Amino acid sequence: MSLQGLARACYRRRRLVLAGWVVAVLLVSVLSSVAGGKDATTFSLPGTESQRAFDLLKKQFPSRSGDTATIVFAARGPGGVRAPGIQERLQAGFAAARAASRHVSSVTDPYGPEGARQISADGKVAFATIQLDVRSNSLPKGTATTIRDAVLRAVKPGAGLEVQLGGMLFTTRTPPGGTEAVGFLAAILILLLAFGSVLAMFLPIFIALVGIVIGLALIALLANVMQVVSFTGLIAAMIGIGVGIDYALFIVTRFRQGLHDGLEPVDAVAAAIDTSGRAVLFAGCTVVIALMGMWIMGLSFVNSLAVGAALSVLVTMVASVTLLPAMLGFSGRNIDKWHLPALHRSAGSAQTREGFWFAWSRRIQRRPWPFALVALAVLVVLAFPVTHLRLGNPDAGNDPKASTTRQAYDLLTAGFGPGYNGPLTVAASLHQPADVAVVQRLAVALRRDPGVASVGRVVLNNPTRPSAATISVIPTTSPQDPKTATLVRHLRQAVIAPALAGTGVTVHSGGNAAISIDLTKKLSGRLPYFFGAVIALSFLLLMVVFRSVLVPLKAALMNLFSIGASFGILVAVFQWGWGASLLGIGKKGPIVAFSPMMLFAILFGLSMDYEVFLLSRVKEEHDRTGDNGLAVADGLAATARVITAAAAIMVAVFLTFVFQTEVTAKLIGLGLASAILIDATLVRMVLVPATMELLGEANWWLPHWLDRRLPHISVEGTAVPHATLAGADEPTEAALAGR
Repeated sequence: MSLQGLARACYRRRRLVLAGWVVAVLLVSVLSSVAGGKDATTFSLPGTESQRAFDLLKKQFPSRSGDTATIVFAARGPGGVRAPGIQERLQAGFAAARAASRHVSSVTDPYGPEGARQISADGKVAFATIQLDVRSNSLPKGTATTIRDAVLRAVKPGAGLEVQLGGMLFTTRTPPGGTEAVGFLAAILILLLAFGSVLAMFLPIFIALVGIVIGLALIALLANVMQVVSFTGLIAAMIGIGVGIDYALFIVTRFRQGLHDGLEPVDAVAAAIDTSGRAVLFAGCTVVIALMGMWIMGLSFVNSLAVGAALSVLVTMVASVTLLPAMLGFSGRNIDKWHLPALHRSAGSAQTREGFWFAWSRRIQRRPWPFALVALAVLVVLAFPVTHLRLGNPDAGNDPKASTTRQAYDLLTAGFGPGYNGPLTVAASLHQPADVAVVQRLAVALRRDPGVASVGRVVLNNPTRPSAATISVIPTTSPQDPKTATLVRHLRQAVIAPALAGTGVTVHSGGNAAISIDLTKKLSGRLPYFFGAVIALSFLLLMVVFRSVLVPLKAALMNLFSIGASFGILVAVFQWGWGASLLGIGKKGPIVAFSPMMLFAILFGLSMDYEVFLLSRVKEEHDRTGDNGLAVADGLAATARVITAAAAIMVAVFLTFVFQTEVTAKLIGLGLASAILIDATLVRMVLVPATMELLGEANWWLPHWLDRRLPHISVEGTAVPHATLAGADEPTEAALAGR
C-alpha cells in the first residue's frame, strides 16, 4: 500500500485506528507495570583491567560482590566521635543497619578492629561501610528507605551529631515525568504562536504523548531481556517529546496548506502524508540509524540506550503516519475553528514571496560569501573549547548540595581527603601460600607512592588456604581529578607490574577511578569507527534521496560543525564551570565519558531531520522550476517558519532537562538544546542558503554512472498545488534578486 493509500485508509477508518492505538497504549502500559524489568545501576566493561578486578572479587569474595554504601557522621563537641554518648548512638545505628535487610552482609564501623582508618585525625569525622551482597538495583523496592530510616531512628541526629548517607544505594533518581511537564507547557505556547489554533496545537502534543507512553512501557519490558541503565527512559522521553511534536508539526502544517489550496480534507491528508509524512519516515530512519550505530561501541549499557531511544522514535514515526491521519479526519476543516484571532495565521502565509523568509534568503544569496564566513567563524569560536575536552564520570560530588549523598561526600573530603570518595581496589589471584608475601610487599610499595594517601591491610578470602587477596588504596586526589587518572596508570605500569615481575601472581586494579579510565579508553578507541559509520551511512542515504553528491557531503559537514559547537559549550559550562552555578551544577568536572557518543548519535539524527525537511522542499521546487536559486528561496520560505517553531519546541523541551538532579541529564539536555538552536539558526537559515547559492546547479550533480546504480527513493511524493505560492505569474529569478 502506498503512503497515500495508507493515509486515506486511516482517514476513513479513523475510529478503528484510534481505538487500536488506545488499546495498544493500555496493553503495553499494563504489561510494563506487571512484567517490567529492573533498571541496571551498573555496567560491565569486558576485557578491561577494572572488569577483571570485579570478576575476581565476585568469584573469590562473594559476600563483597554487591554495592557498598557509607554512613558518614560528624561530631563537633568535646571528644568528637569518640565521646561516650556519641559512640553509643552510632553503634546503635550500625546495629540497626545490619538488621534492616538480609542483604546487608556486613557493616565495618570505626570502633571495630578493621575501622582504625575510619576516624579522621582530629576525631571529628568518621564513617562506616555498609557491604551488600547484591547490586543496589537488585534489592527489593524500599530497601534503601528501610535502611536509612532504621539508621536515623537509632542514631537520632542532632545535639551535636550530623549523619549523612552516601553511595548508589541512597542516590535519588528523578523519574521521567517531572520537568517534562514544563517542556510540554513550553511546546503548547510555541505551537499556539505557530498555529494560532487550539486544535492544531493539540494534535502534535497528543502524538508525542502517545509515543512517549508506549516507548517508556516498551523500555520497561526491554529490561527483561537486556541491561537497561536507569536513565534510558529519561533520554527516550527527551527524544520522544522532541521528535513527536516535530514530526506531527510538519504534517499538520502541510495538511493546513492543502486545505488552504482548496483540497478536500481527505485529499489534504493524503497529500500531507505523501510529502511531509514521507520526509518524516526518512528523517526518522536517519535518527534510528544514528542511534543504532552505537552498537559499534560494544558496551551493553550503550546498547540499551540505543534501543530504548530508537524504540521511542519508531513508535512516534508509526503514530505520525497512522494515528495522526485519523485525528486529522476527526478535525477536518475545523482544525482552525478554535483559533485565537490575535495569533491565527493563514496556512499559506509561510510560503508567500512577500514574506520575511523569502526576503531573508534572497539577501543571503546576494552576498553568500560574507554570510557564510561569518557563520563559520561563529561556529569555530563556539567549538574551540573542544580542544580541551576531558572525559570522565560524575560522582556524588556532582549531586545537588542539599542531597545526603553530596553532604556525605563533602564530609569525607573535609575529614579524610578527597580520595576517600573513590578508593581503588587491588585484587590478586594467589596460587600458593608464598604468594601472600608477594602481595604484602606490593602493599608496602603502594604505600611509598606519593600519590597514595593510605593503603589498607591485605585481606584474604580464606585465612588458612587463601586463593585471593584484596588491598584498598586511597588516592590523595578525588575520583574526578585528572591526577587520579594519572595515578592509576602510574600504579599499573610503574608499581604493580615491577613488584610482581617473575612471581606468577596476577593482580588487577579496579575502583571508580579505574573504571572511569577504562571506560574512557574503550569509548575513545571506538568513537572514530562510530562517527565514520554514522556519517557514511547518512551520506549514502541522502545521496540516494536527493540524487546529489555535494548536498549530502555539505549536510554531513554542517552537522559536524553544529555538533562541535554544542560540545564546545558543554566543555565551557561543565568542565570550565562557566555559568555552572546558574544551572545547579554542584561543581565542575570532566564531561561524562559516554556523552560525546550519545549526543553525536542523537544530534546527527535530529539535525538530519531539518536537513531533510528543508532540502526535500527545495528539491521539490527545483524539480518543478529548474531554477536552483529560486528553489532555495521558495523552499526556505515554505519551511522556515515551521522549522523555527519545531526547533524552538525542541530547545524548550531539552532545556527543561537542565533542571533534573542528575548531572548527566543536565549535560545531555544542554547539549541537545544548544546544538538544535545552532543548527536551526546559523546552519539551516544562513549556511544552507549561502552555500547552495555558491554551488549553484552543482548542488544537484551526480555522475551518470552512479545515478544508474543507485536505487530511486523519493521524499517529495506528490506535491500540493502551488497556486498560492507566488501568484499566477512567477517572476524570474533575476527580477526577484534585483539583478
